Amino acid sequence: ETIQEYCKRVRELANELLKGIMESLGLEESYIQKAMDLETDSHQLLVVNLYPPCPQPEVVMGLPPHSDHGLLTILMQNDHVGLHVRHDGKWIPVNPPPGSFVVNIGDHMEILSNGKYKSVLHRAVVNGKATRISVATAHGPPLDTVVGPAQDLLDNENRPPLYRGIKYREYLQLQQSNQLNGKSCLDHVKVNINDTCCK
Repeated sequence: ETIQEYCKRVRELANELLKGIMESLGLEESYIQKAMDLETDSHQLLVVNLYPPCPQPEVVMGLPPHSDHGLLTILMQNDHVGLHVRHDGKWIPVNPPPGSFVVNIGDHMEILSNGKYKSVLHRAVVNGKATRISVATAHGPPLDTVVGPAQDLLDNENRPPLYRGIKYREYLQLQQSNQLNGKSCLDHVKVNINDTCCK
């Protein structure tokens, strides 16, 4: 019951954040809810990670560098730092205030926004002193939704699509059938600019 209530409340938070993101793109705030039917059906994945103290943290990786598949991932963690994000070629530890959430942009937001929002490359590291716990909730569209760049953000001459549309289910299968490796799954749906120039 607690998990069910938590998921419900975090989904409400994600929906409010998505409204703000849509407005920042110059779209109607309910654009994504309507385009992807998020109000009646959406995909939510809850992942709980436990990273016990490791005697040799310098040789072990908690989770390798990767980006998340969905639109947004909302992360709650205990007080032990372990999340790193890639910024300007460096790994930066994320140390949020107690009781706060970390929100990561996922691959499908990068696709939908045609690259205006970038999915967050991140990793998890272990330590030798304390147990780290994280609760990640990934939010995406219904599994059979084809996600591509929002048509209202495209202009064939000045702003061509940078990504091809892909069914959300197929993207999840692609990610699950490959090792976590940076943004390698997102690379599969990038449009080759040379191909678009020659058409």
